[in-house]
Amino acid sequence: MATSKMHFTGQVSDFDLRLLRVFKTVVESGGFTAAEVELNVSRSAISSSMSDLEQRLGFKLCHRGRTGFSLTDAGRQVYDNTLQLLGSLDTFRSQVNAIHSSLKGELSIGITDNLITMRRMRIVNSLQSLKRQAPDVTINIRMLPPNEIEKGVLNGQFHIGMVPRLRPSPGLDYFPMYDEESGLYCGEHHPLFGISDEDLTPETILEHDAVAPAYAQPENIQQIYQRHKIAATVSDREGVAFLLMTGCFIGFLPTHYAESWVRENTFRRLRPQDFGYTTQYTAITRSGNRSNLVLNSYLEALRGTE
Repeated sequence: MATSKMHFTGQVSDFDLRLLRVFKTVVESGGFTAAEVELNVSRSAISSSMSDLEQRLGFKLCHRGRTGFSLTDAGRQVYDNTLQLLGSLDTFRSQVNAIHSSLKGELSIGITDNLITMRRMRIVNSLQSLKRQAPDVTINIRMLPPNEIEKGVLNGQFHIGMVPRLRPSPGLDYFPMYDEESGLYCGEHHPLFGISDEDLTPETILEHDAVAPAYAQPENIQQIYQRHKIAATVSDREGVAFLLMTGCFIGFLPTHYAESWVRENTFRRLRPQDFGYTTQYTAITRSGNRSNLVLNSYLEALRGTE
């Protein structure tokens, strides 16, 4: 078959690379039949791939038939060039992976308190992944109320924050993290602790002093707190737990955070069917902050966790 006047001038696509890898395997296996085992595909599929590659390149790569398998002169050149191309891709992959291990600098994170007991430990797993990929990166974590974290991300104090989503804020990008369930609790010394489920009515519960967060909440959650007799405010969920232990207050806590106290019979959840809400947690970054390789590596690790 004479060399066609058609020249390969297009982009090298993933499809082209797949065809070249099939061609390389056929050559190194000594023919189509032996390549079937190596590629784990049928001989007809290999033949089709070779025909596609020849059509794409514009010339015949090999002779196949009763006389056996052999490369044309053009096929030998393409094989040599294929080795160079695939070798260059492997080098590129290794060099890019090496960037992660040579990353240096800091990752500053602001986190809302008491997310450590979430069953889906995306923060822990993503930090572990980053540290393994980039051992020279220094990680700084500060636990703060959500509004302080938002300010810190916007002014550059933090690279990334983990906060409940209130409303979209200009200048921030959002990445969904968790849906966190919260319930209403009292401590073991509270008058409601020993009341039977039958006698524990919503009206009775709403008569008692309650704790509320001092930081902003979504409107639907604000409406839930407005039903209660707020007698104390706190900056974080640990503050709620402290006040519940006094026996003087009721308050909302994440169910994952309160679980161990409930198990120990220190806290009691009050009428789950009537009192509870879900908070959406997100990771936030400053919009346009994509030139930071450490942050980009962490975001990649975060997206890869569940």
